[in-house]
Amino acid sequence: MSIRYAKSEEFLARARHSIPLGAQTFSKSVTQYPFGVSPYFVTRGKGSKVWDIDGNEYIDFINGLCSVTLGYSDADVNAAVATQLEDGTIYSLSHPLETEVAELLCEIIPSAEMVRFGKNGSDATAGAVRIARAFTGRDHVLTCGYHGWQDWYIGGTARNKGVPQASRDLTHAFPYNDLPALEKMLAQFKDGVAAVIMEPMNVAQPEPGYLEGVKALTHAAGALLVFDETITGFRYALGGAQELFNVAPDITTLGKGIANGFPLSAVCGRRDVMQEMEEVFFSFTMGGETLSLAAAKATIAKLRREPVIATMRKRGSRILTEVTKLIDKHGIGHFTSTSGDPTWSFLLFRDLEGTNAFEIKTLWMQEMMERGLLSVGTHNISYAHSEADVDALVAAYDAIFPILRQAVDHRAIRQYLKCEPLEPLFRVR
Repeated sequence: MSIRYAKSEEFLARARHSIPLGAQTFSKSVTQYPFGVSPYFVTRGKGSKVWDIDGNEYIDFINGLCSVTLGYSDADVNAAVATQLEDGTIYSLSHPLETEVAELLCEIIPSAEMVRFGKNGSDATAGAVRIARAFTGRDHVLTCGYHGWQDWYIGGTARNKGVPQASRDLTHAFPYNDLPALEKMLAQFKDGVAAVIMEPMNVAQPEPGYLEGVKALTHAAGALLVFDETITGFRYALGGAQELFNVAPDITTLGKGIANGFPLSAVCGRRDVMQEMEEVFFSFTMGGETLSLAAAKATIAKLRREPVIATMRKRGSRILTEVTKLIDKHGIGHFTSTSGDPTWSFLLFRDLEGTNAFEIKTLWMQEMMERGLLSVGTHNISYAHSEADVDALVAAYDAIFPILRQAVDHRAIRQYLKCEPLEPLFRVR
């Protein structure tokens, strides 16, 4: 048993008796955090930091899987939620907050003319696909990126256990930044594609004209374009990646940062498409839960009032610049690189003869967590991250990169590891 993570490991054993994998989310489980060198339970968070069940402090660059944009326990959001809590959380009729937050989204999201709320990003993407199918009268869906756990999407991935073959046969993935591949796939399912759903950007920047080309090809095929902005919304720009790149889809799905970690998601888009939801069944007892809506209202107000995204971009740009320099300094560019947007960037590892990307990543994670930094290979920036936090990250990389270089050069990754290496969950980006 690890001394540093003794309580985490003990509690994980307890949790696995009542919870499959001991976690509610694959991305927070032993599939993503190597056993023996990882914490598994956090007890509190404040600003840019979290504390695990053993009392270890971390600067968090995961931030609730990108859902925390302002920082943990943001005072303005907490105050709004506390005020609403005095009046209640859910009622027998709708609450005015539902309309108020919907109106805010229509003001700031370029594609939004009408809005419906869910609780998770998967709710929103499933709703978007359902109304696209209703609107077009078609069944096939083309995907690019990660779009949640429900059958319509996950059936098209390697994690399709339990999904009927009939569902799997309707979902087809296409590669990013490859218009000919999309055009070919649209032709293959001629007159059968209801929607092209994609993350407008994740690891790679869109090539000039790419998103415009996707929209043109999609519309030429009679399908609807859906931007899954579960992560990019309220992060790349106030109005999301569609504002940043000036390409508006027919439907947008939002989640994560919409309420600074409170459970809320949204489907929004063209009025004629969204009106399908007057008949299409998309209905949640908790869809109008007011604490999350109050959190969203406060979050959006702060995003408008303060330089949240500009600050995130500044911190994230410095990280990309400094880490790229360190990769060159330590001569590890043959197996490590950076990519992504400054507000959501990636440290990428490549396979080499004698080792693989997951072994290298496991060693990197082991050393990061030991130094009090949480990351799974991404830098999910929040407004709460300070220059000192960036200093700490850069210093950790400066110390860890030589270790990676030595382990790789001597083909000795396993000798440096204090755990078994991670294995891929499934490739989504």
